[in-house]
Amino acid sequence: MNYLEELINTVKILRSPNGCKWDREQTHKTIRQNMLEEAYEAAEAIDENNIEHLKEELGDVLLQVVLHSQIADDNNEFNIQDVAKLLNEKLIHRHPHVFGEEKTNDTKKILQNWEKLKAEEKKERKRILDGIPSTLPALLYCMKISKKAARAGFEWKNNAQVMECFISEIEEFKQAKTKEEKEEELGDILFSLVNVARWNNIDPELALSKANKKFIKRFNKLEELSQKKLDELTFEEYNELWSKVKTITENED
Repeated sequence: MNYLEELINTVKILRSPNGCKWDREQTHKTIRQNMLEEAYEAAEAIDENNIEHLKEELGDVLLQVVLHSQIADDNNEFNIQDVAKLLNEKLIHRHPHVFGEEKTNDTKKILQNWEKLKAEEKKERKRILDGIPSTLPALLYCMKISKKAARAGFEWKNNAQVMECFISEIEEFKQAKTKEEKEEELGDILFSLVNVARWNNIDPELALSKANKKFIKRFNKLEELSQKKLDELTFEEYNELWSKVKTITENED
């Protein structure tokens, strides 16, 4: 049985006159947020290394693809076959080292070729940083900008220079007087920190997500151990409890 074809047919039935009223009423815009949420839930399953959860969440992401394609089909715009055809052609075109005669195992060259071929496909993009979705989370958006600029040659010579830039941004923040100046300098700190992450092959979004989860775990433990309401603790009591919690949670990890 071809389960993919069965899924496509199920969605088509749901969108039909005898199908589901809610499904028939949906447009690309009304379910836009669903696509984002399902993608984030799939990413969470990856972070948790939960394969069963990932299988389920990938299904939810696939539903969004099939549903958007069916909405477009109903509007005589395109269908799921058009989506698959375009994707397949793109993959073949951007992998000449696999499907063509240009053979290489150099990852750097592969990525450079990818950007070059992508630029050929997107002739409407006149500038190097065109085409990066502004709706991306700020850290991911920053990473995309940095990577594209670096591939164009706008890059430091070594990690020491990156760290020097990061430290200089912190110094500039210290010198800032107004809230507006501090906000601008803090943005520069975050931008330079993303480049520190890039140079060290760290995903800043993932790193921050792990830090958030670690803080929640520790704070919950602190709340559990405290003999007082948290808003009644002194700074010293908070500090002492936090040190104790760190030791406990580090041993648990």
